Amino acid sequence: MQEWTWEYEGYDPAVERLRESLCTLGNGCFATRGAVPERRAGLVHYPGTYAAGCYNRLESTVAERRVVNEDLVNLPNWLLLRFRVRRSGRAWGSWFSPDTHALLEYRHVLDLRRATLTRTLRFRDDDAGVLGVEQTRLVHMGDPHLAALRTVFRAEDRAGEIEIESCLDGEVINGNVHRYRALNRSHLTRVRAGTREPDTVWLSCRTSTSDIGVAMAARTVVAEGAAISSGFPPARRRAVHRLVIPIAPGRPVVVEKTVALHTSRDTAISDPLGAAADRVSTAAGFPALVDSHVEAWERLWRRAELRVPGGAGRVLRFHLFHVLQTLSPHTADLDVGVPARGLHGEAYRGHVFWDELFVLPYLNLHFPEVSRALLDYRYRRLPRACRAAAATGRAGAMYPWQSGSDGREETQEWHLNPRSGRWLPDHSRLQHHVGSAIAYNVWQYCEATGDTEYLHTKGAEMLVQIARYWADLAAFDPATGRYRIRGVVGPDEYHDSYPGADRPGLDDNTYTNVTAAWVLTRALHLLRHLPAWRRRELLERVRLDASDLPRWEEVSRRLRVPFHQGVISQFDGYDDLTELDWDAYRARYDSIRRLDRILEAEGDTVNRYKASKQADVLMLGYLFSPAELGRLFRRLGYDLDDEVWRGTVDYYLRRTSHGSTLSGLVHGLVLARARRAEAWQYVQEALEADIADIQGGTTGEGIHLGAMAGTLDLVQRGLTGLETREDALWLDPVPLPALSEYGFSLRYRGHWGVGVRRRSGQLEIRVPDSEESPIRVVLADRAVTVAPGETCTLILPTS
Repeated sequence: MQEWTWEYEGYDPAVERLRESLCTLGNGCFATRGAVPERRAGLVHYPGTYAAGCYNRLESTVAERRVVNEDLVNLPNWLLLRFRVRRSGRAWGSWFSPDTHALLEYRHVLDLRRATLTRTLRFRDDDAGVLGVEQTRLVHMGDPHLAALRTVFRAEDRAGEIEIESCLDGEVINGNVHRYRALNRSHLTRVRAGTREPDTVWLSCRTSTSDIGVAMAARTVVAEGAAISSGFPPARRRAVHRLVIPIAPGRPVVVEKTVALHTSRDTAISDPLGAAADRVSTAAGFPALVDSHVEAWERLWRRAELRVPGGAGRVLRFHLFHVLQTLSPHTADLDVGVPARGLHGEAYRGHVFWDELFVLPYLNLHFPEVSRALLDYRYRRLPRACRAAAATGRAGAMYPWQSGSDGREETQEWHLNPRSGRWLPDHSRLQHHVGSAIAYNVWQYCEATGDTEYLHTKGAEMLVQIARYWADLAAFDPATGRYRIRGVVGPDEYHDSYPGADRPGLDDNTYTNVTAAWVLTRALHLLRHLPAWRRRELLERVRLDASDLPRWEEVSRRLRVPFHQGVISQFDGYDDLTELDWDAYRARYDSIRRLDRILEAEGDTVNRYKASKQADVLMLGYLFSPAELGRLFRRLGYDLDDEVWRGTVDYYLRRTSHGSTLSGLVHGLVLARARRAEAWQYVQEALEADIADIQGGTTGEGIHLGAMAGTLDLVQRGLTGLETREDALWLDPVPLPALSEYGFSLRYRGHWGVGVRRRSGQLEIRVPDSEESPIRVVLADRAVTVAPGETCTLILPTS
């Protein structure tokens, strides 16, 4: 069905890398880009394979500076399978490539329901005539260490022979991101290759610094027909299986390549190479692999049921597909975080930022075991975050803005502006609000799942240590009678210092201060309600004196929020900045999304202007319902009424360039809650961000996972006003005419498959039959209890 498939007709080298990213296949353990099998990496094609959490650190010299970066490693290319044809008794033709051969037909079909990518093509060879080829691949969701490629060759008018080389290619580097080209990109060492008769080759290697062992084994067989010859020619850093097969009209040749991948990070193995060889030797044939793979996906689709009609629903399903390929139930067994660009490319070096803030709210209500594992990734790195805080003279936990293997700060100290070619200082590591995002996710996970044990143990420890950092970082200012947090960078990212300042950072970023107050409030609430023995144990474990808590209370109520002209200021001094001539810049440039790069290339700086890359103050409206945000401001001693909030929304809408895929998403949800007609414009932008590559080529370096997951959460949480708190589902649906009908299922507490459906001014709640307790559902004007096996239909207000 069209709603389950994405088709790419024809061959266009200019958009090949975008298609490769969007056609990536994965299973939560590893993923492979949708590159063509016959081509190695080059200017057009990039066949990358990435295993979750497989990082390596390299040193480079750039602009006479020593630079150290940790990257998600591009692993050996298992996909490589090239072929050429000849008529009997004649010389071999050239190896096939869509770049060099006369294509008669060419199409890719990504089947979301089955999670397969199929390429069909026909080409004319001057000597051998017309050959048809159909290739189907999968990265197995049932067995997270297997992948497979099936190729069917059909001669249309002449008999001859086809030569096939099936390879495991260890001659790979990290070359997906062009602007990283000046960096050291060779991560693999000690590459060895060999064979296991009669049909298997293997390749093993290690990462150069992290010393992770990587092994692949590939079994290539002729499923229909027979080979004239089969051999294993030697090759440098590659394992090659060569086959020569007769082919004739009416006698298709079917070749199946099955691959196993293991690394030394895997559990329950002693030797990656032995495990890969054993797994591929016992793997079923391609038809059976497809069946078990599709069955595994059917189980996922049931748990993540989403029903939205029309084009928006088709895109949302596409987004869900890529989220599940990066973060599947297999992820629950791994020590990994949320890679901002999925397992789809090398942008941001595969690092973990704050994107889990946009991902976990969706996962909490479908795959809570995955959410818990992602929080455990943060918990295991809590000691490192505490050491980072101590190194700056602070108590508590200071989590890194960019994280990788071990929790140290991975943010680069210099970044390249591709417009100017200059390397510039990077101060984004001052985005300490990442700690608040982690605390928010801990709280949301525990509220959604009722996982009290996690909240009282690992969750409490993270929450308290993050709160402790904020309490220590906040300094009292006698002039204002308020606590202030200085020297930080907010979510906007454009502004990293004051114009002409000799130090980086900004003071009293509103988002940072308000979320810090929220963290402190939640930590105090938790400490008050913990059982006495748990509380005592926690305070002893983190070495926190209860006498410190009154100061936490004071800071949580007296952190400063700056205002100007009747709206909330993004940070102290924002009103002193210069207004930008937006119309002039829009007239001069095709896109001003990356206004910071444009201004720097002109010898200017965005720090001088009232211009934001993405939502900053407005992020508060994304995280908190209007009621909770109002309560937060009142606790801080400020009155945030509808007029002030509407004025604030209008103010920053006019001053935001949307240089991040998250920006449209946040603005869409905020405007939908404010019941604004222009909300759909921003929702549409969020839906199209990757499929239309609105950031100008960045999707080819990896999809934007936070934005994709965020669109799912926009339906699940944004349009319904869904909150999980006080042992109830709270709902406050907002009208969005373009998405007025939708349905999805939730896993809430012990209930699997709670159905939520909106249509024709009604909201239907269906609780499946079980032995669990009834669910309490709270709307703005009423509360109902829905017992297992019952369906409740609520009539919604018309305005």
